[in-house]
Amino acid sequence: MKSNRQDKILELVATHDIETQEELATLLKENGVKVTQATISRDIRELNLTKITAENGRQKYIVLGRGDSEGGRTQRYARMLKEAVITADTAKNLLVIRTNPGMASVVGAAIDALGLVALVGCLAGDDTVFCAFKEEEDATFALEELQEKMNSAAEEKSTRKSRR
Repeated sequence: MKSNRQDKILELVATHDIETQEELATLLKENGVKVTQATISRDIRELNLTKITAENGRQKYIVLGRGDSEGGRTQRYARMLKEAVITADTAKNLLVIRTNPGMASVVGAAIDALGLVALVGCLAGDDTVFCAFKEEEDATFALEELQEKMNSAAEEKSTRKSRR
């Protein structure tokens, strides 16, 4: 039962722009799955769903890193970073990232998932992420890496648009 429900949630998230748990519950009920809000909340956590800002400016759920190839996962993180990050700068051994409101936790998770070797840890609020590194040069390198990933995501997006 649980695995069937979670499979249906993954299918719905992949095929619909779902902004709220209530929208997800409605879609599940339309597909014959009875579920409580508490169960949906637990499933969202277990399935590692997160919200990003869609092209229309609204929030939507996505699956963060489940079943992707390493390259696909890295590209997804790069797109999330490009959409969410407003500014990034270093302060000694810290990387300080300002994001769109509500997106800091997504950015922090994406940075954690990038596997930067010298990263000690990330702390995310609502619109700011602090990343601590062992050394000052590690933070500088991470900033360059972040900017490179965001630039590659921007290039990929413009390439996709020009093909249309």
